[in-house]
Amino acid sequence: MCASRHVALLLLLPCLSLCPSGSAAANDTLAAGGSLTGNRTLVSAGGQFELGFFSPPGSAKYYVGIWYKQIPVQTAIWAMNRDVPVSDPSSVELTVAQDGSLVLLVAGNRSKEPIWSSNSTGSCDDGTVAAVLLDTGNLQVLCGRQGSNTSAIIWQSFDHPTDTLVPGGWVELNKSTGAYQALRSWRSATDPSTGLYMDQVDPHGSGRFAFLWNGTVIYHYVGAWNGRYFNSIPEMVMSGNYKFIYVDNEEEVKWSFQVTKPSTLSRMVMSPHGQITMFDWSDESGQWLLHWATPTSQCDVYSLCGPFGLCDVASSGYCRCLPGFEPASPGDWVGQLWSSGCKRKTSLQCSSNASTTDGFLPVQNVQMPSGNFSVADAGSSGGCAAACLRNCSCTAYAYKDGCLVWGDDLRNVQQLSDGNAGASTLFLRVAAADLAAANQGTSTNDLGVIVGASSAVVLAILCLLFVLAWARRHEKTVHHDGSLLVFSYGYLAQCTKNYSQKLGMGSFGSVYKGTLPDHTVVAVKRLEGSAQGEKQFRTEVRTLGTIQHVNLVRLQGFCATKHERLLVYDYMPNGSLASLLSGHSIRMLDWSTRFRIMAGVARGLAYLHEKCQERIVHCDVKPENILLDADFCPKVADFGMAKLIGRDFSQALTTARGTIGYLAPEWILGLPITAKADVYSYGMMLLELISGRRNRDTGRGMGYFPLWAATKVGEGRFLELLDERLAGDADVEELSRACNVACWCIQQAEPLRPTMGQVVQVLEGSLRAGPAPVPRYLEQFLGEDSCTF
Repeated sequence: MCASRHVALLLLLPCLSLCPSGSAAANDTLAAGGSLTGNRTLVSAGGQFELGFFSPPGSAKYYVGIWYKQIPVQTAIWAMNRDVPVSDPSSVELTVAQDGSLVLLVAGNRSKEPIWSSNSTGSCDDGTVAAVLLDTGNLQVLCGRQGSNTSAIIWQSFDHPTDTLVPGGWVELNKSTGAYQALRSWRSATDPSTGLYMDQVDPHGSGRFAFLWNGTVIYHYVGAWNGRYFNSIPEMVMSGNYKFIYVDNEEEVKWSFQVTKPSTLSRMVMSPHGQITMFDWSDESGQWLLHWATPTSQCDVYSLCGPFGLCDVASSGYCRCLPGFEPASPGDWVGQLWSSGCKRKTSLQCSSNASTTDGFLPVQNVQMPSGNFSVADAGSSGGCAAACLRNCSCTAYAYKDGCLVWGDDLRNVQQLSDGNAGASTLFLRVAAADLAAANQGTSTNDLGVIVGASSAVVLAILCLLFVLAWARRHEKTVHHDGSLLVFSYGYLAQCTKNYSQKLGMGSFGSVYKGTLPDHTVVAVKRLEGSAQGEKQFRTEVRTLGTIQHVNLVRLQGFCATKHERLLVYDYMPNGSLASLLSGHSIRMLDWSTRFRIMAGVARGLAYLHEKCQERIVHCDVKPENILLDADFCPKVADFGMAKLIGRDFSQALTTARGTIGYLAPEWILGLPITAKADVYSYGMMLLELISGRRNRDTGRGMGYFPLWAATKVGEGRFLELLDERLAGDADVEELSRACNVACWCIQQAEPLRPTMGQVVQVLEGSLRAGPAPVPRYLEQFLGEDSCTF
């Protein structure tokens, strides 16, 4: 997978402007006693790499580095004196000592004091020493190189990487000595000095690779090696451009990569923002394109926003300060370097024996901070607040199944979306002045919103009371079970006019329109063939009732009798996506609406796969199970049915109505089913939404439509796939993203398919999906796709 951030290119490796760019020594070798200074450079024999002094854009500091020679965007892969820059390259010289050490000396000084040295431990008493820049980007100091096949390597830059790994380079741990090579980030996109983030072999001996913040906190592990790639990064092999090499034996743990095509330029970078990022050079676009990144979410990087910063993945800038705080180093924040975090606008007033005027500001829908928290003895939110105020080091509290209080800095507070199961409200301690300022920020309009919201709450309560009163008059035919309503069968029969208003057939039964006494319209699904007992059914329904997401159909309640199982959902006035694809009303959907549907369905499935407390594989993703509300916001329906009906989903699918076109190959081959089966089905549905055609369409000389579509996408002919009724009216960038990710989704091999979380990132533009292989296995479906089930 490849990617680019839509506004701020936060993951891009620093692109360095050489100054000056001229070269007075166009050879690859620096002999002992020779020197390199000013604008003199070394160029590798094949012209791939260049070594010399460079200065990052906007900086007055110079470094000795290695960069790509033959591309217009001059990009450094290694920096020698990253923590001891110089102000004038003509006053400094790089030389090679006879003992094999590379030394950076202050020129013009009689004593020529060294400011940097490689401190090489090798020797070359009987040979000739020289430094050679290779076409791999490796700078080697060799002994006896001239005309000899027995040259010994005294020192090489690949043993001392900075932030970048190029093909042939390595990250390694020597198990005997404990010595290791690691990637260490730049401080910022324009500052090569050692940054806060590092990638190295796990110091605890697991054989995995660990990401560290400040050399102390491990915040991310790369998954286990499966022989081809790390399990947590299937994108590593998606493009087919790389071969990855992993060694774990008694002597070492080592990891490297090669390119399968010599013309491919690729590099792996520990970014200044704590992600390992894989870049490919694109001659077509004239820029580096992100192939994949891990952790996939920038907000999962430890302390990205520093103390008292709030990370919001939906924001182009990612970081902002918590209420009552402001950037500690405003200049750094302008350059999107947030690690310094935020400071209080006003100091707290606190003493152990005096009252305080400090108060709390709620920060809603956030992931709780990591680090220094404790459990306080408090039986209510008010008691929890009081416990925090009594402790001068307490900076925040949260009350959720107990009282949690945080001391000192708050790190890794993350803004979550509405409905996220992991979201909580954090009460942030601020000074009275900042509390007053926040209250004054409530304008007349805001008050109107608050009053309106309060009125809506009151109205909702009155409606609920009406429903409950009506239920009591009907022999308590409605009552609560946790967050769900439990209906009697007779009650739902009355609401649906004895199940006469049929909306359609779902995978597991018929769906009827109903109206509650408060005029709320609902959809009632009457399940067929449930094999569960009532107690187990109720347990599974309660679990589904806790799942709330804007792109999932909300379950309001249920009915369970000896012979009947019914589910009551929110009603979707625009019906299913299938009804639009099958009829002329698809014309109502412009490209913008279609793209919102694509992204919304992806977010809903990603939530089921990755965010729910109990991960859910849908197993039946198709247009019939995508419903649209009044604003055409998509809602995934029928999730969780496998457990709900109490039998193997493969058996359940034999009674479903539809075509085999959405089933992943593993269904047909009898292999285990994972979340990647949903990804396949989603990809097929995506092709339909892009084109306005069903995947069984064999008209207009296309043959089997998915194969035809994948071939067109592989050729980059995206507009030929676009629904002709749109007359080309589509965002071409969005179209290419959707087409490419769809073709990755329908790959036969599960590991080649992205996760739904990665699909969301591609559609949002934070990951780039390159061209996918054309899935030729689809040809075998030509004789099978007439099958129904």
